[in-house]
Amino acid sequence: MGPLDAFWHLANFLAPALFVGATAAAVAKLVWRRELAAVGWTRLALWAAAAGAAVLVGGLIGFGRDGKMATYGLMVAACALALWWSGFVRRR
Repeated sequence: MGPLDAFWHLANFLAPALFVGATAAAVAKLVWRRELAAVGWTRLALWAAAAGAAVLVGGLIGFGRDGKMATYGLMVAACALALWWSGFVRRR
């Protein structure tokens, strides 16, 4: 496998976490417009995507393969928890 193939494998592995994190942050900013007015979308999206990526890596290590539905379910829960923490608990 060449470097370009390795890049695409890694990008495709992390794509669900990035997409779910960005989408969840946008929806959270729309639903809780007043409560999250002081919190930037970028901060919410980065925390949610990082939590999702961590769960994907954990699922790969724990299950021995990628693409398990349990991993994706945990990724959604981790994104929600990260959005709650970065948007409501960790205010400055």
